[in-house]
Amino acid sequence: MAEKDNHAQNEPALSELLQIRRDKLKELQEAGQDPFQITRFAVSANSAGIKAQFEAMEGQMVSIAGRLMSKRGMGKAIFCDLQDGQGRIQIYVRIDELGEEPFARFKKVDIGDIVGVEGEVFRTKRGEISVKAHTVTLLSKSLLPLPEKFHGLTDKETRYRQRYVDLIVNPEVRQAFVVRSQFIKHVRDFLDGRGYMEVETPVLNTISGGATARPFITHHNTLDIDMYMRIATELPLKRLVVGGMERVYEIGRIFRNEGMDPKHNPEFTTVELYQAYADFNDMMDLFEELLSSAARKLTGSYQLCWQGEELDLTPGWPRMTMAEAVKQYTGLDFMSIGSDSEAVAAAKGIGVELPEGKDPTWGNALYECFDQKVESSLIQPTFITMHPVDVSPLAKRSPKDPRLTERFELFICRSEMGNAFSELNDPIDQRARFQKEVEARIHGDDEAGMMDEDFLTALEYGLPPTGGLGIGIDRCVMMLTNSDSIRDVILFPTMKPLE
Repeated sequence: MAEKDNHAQNEPALSELLQIRRDKLKELQEAGQDPFQITRFAVSANSAGIKAQFEAMEGQMVSIAGRLMSKRGMGKAIFCDLQDGQGRIQIYVRIDELGEEPFARFKKVDIGDIVGVEGEVFRTKRGEISVKAHTVTLLSKSLLPLPEKFHGLTDKETRYRQRYVDLIVNPEVRQAFVVRSQFIKHVRDFLDGRGYMEVETPVLNTISGGATARPFITHHNTLDIDMYMRIATELPLKRLVVGGMERVYEIGRIFRNEGMDPKHNPEFTTVELYQAYADFNDMMDLFEELLSSAARKLTGSYQLCWQGEELDLTPGWPRMTMAEAVKQYTGLDFMSIGSDSEAVAAAKGIGVELPEGKDPTWGNALYECFDQKVESSLIQPTFITMHPVDVSPLAKRSPKDPRLTERFELFICRSEMGNAFSELNDPIDQRARFQKEVEARIHGDDEAGMMDEDFLTALEYGLPPTGGLGIGIDRCVMMLTNSDSIRDVILFPTMKPLE
């Protein structure tokens, strides 16, 4: 114990470490060697490329740049690990290569500093591919020390708040964001190859609509009006289909003023797509092909592990109606129940309660039975179809049962991955459903939609039969990277400010 205390006394306090680094910077500046005045360094190679092409590059001169992550040996030779955007590589610095004065300067360089190295590619006696430095240039001084080597940055709260440090000291974190970028590229390539056109629609709207959610409200000073940050891209995109753009999609940020948990962040990314002359069955086929092909391309397999479950994304995913799913998991046969009161009573009989503000209808009872008793049991990819009209204000009614809509949601590992409809294109029916949303809002439901007269006008010009699909990019990336929290796949997740 005494030895540990003595060791602690010998270690400089953090404030002292900070001062030492600032003193080193001041010394450099007074010597006319201010690293912050350097504007450019010509880079000809990177760590991964050197390692991958070593046989061709051995003996060649290269220039690389990155952050020093370690230094070993303080005699006439120093080994360092340099981390660039592609990985790490060892740097070998010798006094007889650099010269006495440059070598003395290099010995004062700290871990965390960013340097440029010009040198020769070689392999050490121990077989490690390295760069033998001929010159080293300090490009940026790190005034804050990196987290301690063995404990690193492990506190998740700090990692999310200081993602820049997380990426430096936990390089494996970067892979999730590489996969995210690759997945978004795959989505674009997939849709572009099928004749879809990428478009951009407004983030600020005068009416909140296209989904059931509480919006963020802001104010436009010049117009002196309140505006809503979009909760969906649906209504503008369907206007474009009315205008003759038969296949459109948008990848964009969505903003919802709701709670935060491992599956939800107030701002998130979706892709919404619409195809004229298609229905929700076409959207099911497309979604299955898009997501299964992404898994195969980005991970090399249809078999994935997520949230402790072994998943199989081999195409041919089961499809069942919401009523079938409720019957399978609870025994309740909603299709044989005729009245609203019977349906509500049956739901209560298995411990399901309608949330406050929900009308006691057959459709709401069916939905709550699914939501409270079934959804948590869906592990393998499963399409749940034919949702009640009561919870689907923008979906087309089923010709076979007007209580239901041609809608599906895809569930994987207890998570909703996407939502799709045969889009409602009857302006009279749409107006009536908007009116119900308005009434719900009047009665205190601040997640209900609003009456969008311009959208109704667009429908009156004629929307062809259309299939629409919305996919949560963040949740798909969570699955592809086996991440438990949405914050692990968003570079800068929303965080409560520190006191």
